[in-house]
Amino acid sequence: MDYKERIISDYKIMLGKPVIKGTRITVELLLRKLSEGVSVKEILSMYNKLKKKDIYAALTYASEVIGKEEILVAKK
Repeated sequence: MDYKERIISDYKIMLGKPVIKGTRITVELLLRKLSEGVSVKEILSMYNKLKKKDIYAALTYASEVIGKEEILVAKK
């Protein structure tokens, strides 16, 4: 899935945190809800503007960000 169609980051919206396009629902919020055990169905009922594709886009976005993360190890 190409998350770029559904996730935006604009400093005017939620201080630039990545959000679902057309909403103020952050990727962080969706990840937090999922990590707390809230089902996709429950999230969709809580936020009626969301679509299942939006939740999957948030997961794809998060995996791409983490996948590009570099870990630096300090030498002793």
